Amino acid sequence: MRSAVIVFPGSNCDRDVFTVMEAQGLNPSYVWHSDATLPEGLDLVVLPGGFSYGDYLRCGAMAARSPIMQDIVRFAEKGGHVLGICNGFQTLCESGLLPGTLMRNTHLSFTCADATLRVEGTENAFTSNYRKGAVIHLPIAHAEGNYFADADTLKAMNDNQQIALRYVNAEGMVTTAANPNGTCENIAGIANKKKNVLGLMPHPERYSEAALGGVDGVTMFQSLHAHFA
Repeated sequence: MRSAVIVFPGSNCDRDVFTVMEAQGLNPSYVWHSDATLPEGLDLVVLPGGFSYGDYLRCGAMAARSPIMQDIVRFAEKGGHVLGICNGFQTLCESGLLPGTLMRNTHLSFTCADATLRVEGTENAFTSNYRKGAVIHLPIAHAEGNYFADADTLKAMNDNQQIALRYVNAEGMVTTAANPNGTCENIAGIANKKKNVLGLMPHPERYSEAALGGVDGVTMFQSLHAHFA
């Protein structure tokens, strides 16, 4: 398989995710935001975290209109797999590849913490190696992680098992106290209808080695490798 990590001005997690992808056999290469087309033969495109274009206008708004995103949209519409992490999730929503939007955290502060999450959906290439209902830990670091969608969209996503991750307490229960940013229904990550596009606010690449403090994130990249293998 072959994959690509998109680098925007202001990306700061591109190297992190590239290192994990390389270690897990995903054969990544870097692609610059101003390139007009993706390399041939890709299976996976990853939009990393960071502050693309300095978060001007709205987080991910300018990145969503960069030259490379036009080809990423075409890639996804043809069934190619796309993963957006943190700022990448924001960019996917801004581009229309995922429903809803990411707003300012309700407490109006940047949140950097270890989040407890429950794996909600495993019927996709990104989370298939997790056990459904498993409680995992991943770091979060964002000021705009408050996911919002209207009631009809939320119902449709729940019915179609598009909710990938939710913030929960240590017992795996969805509670207000476990919600770090005010997000609807404690949502931390979602997929599109076809489940070939996934966005999440937590950083799986940051918990991919024991030396980093946790290994729950590496399973996402192992899931992708298993899917394409």
